[in-house]
Amino acid sequence: MASRMLKFTEIDRTMPEKRAAETRRSDFQEIYGDYAREVAEDQAARCSQCGVPFCQQGCPLANNIPDWLKLAAEDRMEEAYQVSQATNNMPEICGRICPQDRLCEGICTVEQSGHGTVTIGAMERYITDNAWEQGWVTPIKPPREREQSAGIIGAGPGGLAAAEQLRRKGYQVTVYDRYDRGGGLLMYGIPGFKLEKDIVGRRIKRLEDSGITFKFNAGIGETHSLADLRDEHDTLLIATGVYKARDLMVPGAGCEGVHKALDFLTTSNRKGLGDDVPEFENGTLDAKGRKVVVVGGGDTAMDCVRTAIRQGATSVSCLYRRDRANMPGSQREVTNAEEEGVVFEWLASPEALVDDEAGKLKAVRASRMKLGAPDPSGRQSPEKTGESFEIEADMVIKALGFDPEDLPQLFNEPALTVNRWGAIKVDFATLETSLPGVYAAGDIVRGASLVVWAIKDGRDAAESMHKRMKQMASTRSAAPVAAE
Repeated sequence: MASRMLKFTEIDRTMPEKRAAETRRSDFQEIYGDYAREVAEDQAARCSQCGVPFCQQGCPLANNIPDWLKLAAEDRMEEAYQVSQATNNMPEICGRICPQDRLCEGICTVEQSGHGTVTIGAMERYITDNAWEQGWVTPIKPPREREQSAGIIGAGPGGLAAAEQLRRKGYQVTVYDRYDRGGGLLMYGIPGFKLEKDIVGRRIKRLEDSGITFKFNAGIGETHSLADLRDEHDTLLIATGVYKARDLMVPGAGCEGVHKALDFLTTSNRKGLGDDVPEFENGTLDAKGRKVVVVGGGDTAMDCVRTAIRQGATSVSCLYRRDRANMPGSQREVTNAEEEGVVFEWLASPEALVDDEAGKLKAVRASRMKLGAPDPSGRQSPEKTGESFEIEADMVIKALGFDPEDLPQLFNEPALTVNRWGAIKVDFATLETSLPGVYAAGDIVRGASLVVWAIKDGRDAAESMHKRMKQMASTRSAAPVAAE
């Protein structure tokens, strides 16, 4: 069976069929189709089975990629699924939204040899989607139940991963989230054309069927206090993510028609979920018939431009102050956006928003930029050239990144220590915060990052929480019984 592998010189790289741009730009369905089984097996067989698997090293979760590719190539799909899910709590989601071109696929040996990378992300999605169809993805059944409980604040990817890991060990787990559904940005931030919401919903339902309790519309500091949760649970995890939008600091930024990226995306996703969304119905956060300019170069900016296209904007432009090669977002997303009609203004930075007499936005004035000397991070710093230009606009979406909210104030817990950027300080060996028995994971620790990193942090935090609760149980059982 080993001869089935190393077919990269015989079989060309093939992605699942992508829907035509003119068709997909009119709906929010995912843009890629599914592999036929035989095509999936062929694509898996392109893996070179490296002695040193660079793809695995490039994955934050250290997924056993060569192993599950080999199993898939040999038509051992259930085993491939079991290997894939052993290190990743939501492989079909990572297969859809991870920037593989910057991670596993970007350093694939086959890619470096010039034969085109192995389609790791598409295979990861195929293997687990097939597992769901075959009924191989089942609720968790712990080998034994434990009395101790863990509380998880945040039902995003980090919190969900931690909840699953703790439930596997038999702990009683309750997840608290301030929104009315689970998933966090998976549900409300990422558009359906990248991740359809039933994919997230079935993950939540599986955890519910596994005995995990979800409490939605639960704002810590509002409906629940952090102190009460610490009393109620043996350990606690903070996995809230970061939601404070960075502002656009130029003249006119407060005029009518300027919106935050997450407000725009959440409104669109809620509309797609069938919710009553007044801000969409009254046109405030609907791009239909609008000239839209998105400022930013990350994946959130790509989500915004592609959402605006689907809502029926008359034009969509993206301003980014560096060039395409320095774009922080996925290059695949840029290509998809260009195919759908988005115009990119590289090396351009807004210098003012121009409004009319009534205070309504009518244009963006931008500076042409050039790349200068490297900054402390090693990236070339953008510098103004002295040239300016204007783009007509009646909607501007700010996609400049996110910072942490003030959690010590929000949670009314001044003893919760944060760093100068507002992220929670942790012992990185354990992810424990300044509050004993309280842990933190994901973006609220590392800053706005990738879903796959949040999953890793959630898994690591769950292991530390398990060790603490195991020690607590051992100490209690060893304590002498008081004489009556």
